[in-house]
Amino acid sequence: MFFIKGTNKSDNTRINDEIRAKEVRLIGENGEQLGIMSVLDAINLANSKNLDLVEMSYNGTTSVAKIMDYGKYRYEKLKKDKENKKKQKNTVIKEIRVKPHIDKHDMDTKINQIEKFLEKDYKIKISLRLSGREKLHSDSAVKVLDEFANFFEEKVIVEKKYGKEQVQKFVMLSPKK
Repeated sequence: MFFIKGTNKSDNTRINDEIRAKEVRLIGENGEQLGIMSVLDAINLANSKNLDLVEMSYNGTTSVAKIMDYGKYRYEKLKKDKENKKKQKNTVIKEIRVKPHIDKHDMDTKINQIEKFLEKDYKIKISLRLSGREKLHSDSAVKVLDEFANFFEEKVIVEKKYGKEQVQKFVMLSPKK
């Protein structure tokens, strides 16, 4: 299996003949400024050194290009992106649904469930859906959500309180660090 030079790339970096600018501000392989020159001259200079001309930035008339080994550059960039992805922390949001007239025992069960999620550092969205005549008495729904928020006020940060929608109210809780 073989690859043609300059193909099979996932990013939008232009190299060699793909560069559209008439002139480029050229940077050498060691980082030295080589000045402004035509694209053809820059490509010929890169080819004479057995390297690629890679466009780093484009601003209309002139672009900044660098002479480098594009394969090595792409490999190092993918490696760096992979490392950054490992360091990234994913936030998981768990949703718990409740009704406006919830029993004490059901509330205790939901509280136990929330405590388990907080131990795993998950964000929790407590949502409360109103239907029918419950929409007229949304203040009772707000009281239920306030009870949950007040119960966990030492352990969590209340990020959002109540939705603007009339049908569904919610509270977002995130664990304190």
